[in-house]
Amino acid sequence: MAETEKYTASEMLEKVNDAIYSVLVGGQSYRIGSRQLTRADLKLLYDMKNDLTAQIASEGSSSLLDDTVVAVFSGR
Repeated sequence: MAETEKYTASEMLEKVNDAIYSVLVGGQSYRIGSRQLTRADLKLLYDMKNDLTAQIASEGSSSLLDDTVVAVFSGR
């Protein structure tokens, strides 16, 4: 059984960005003779990109509410 490589979220994000680029530049699918290549679904790639970006952003967080700002307005 082959050993599965483990990638960090940053490495996976780089691969997802490469896949998105391939779809945008080369198209979703193409055919040469009797052979056909279909690349990953662009929507799925964008969803993966958003998930990985959020995961990377949360890696450095120490709290659920790190990006929360509270404003208090007194008087009228």
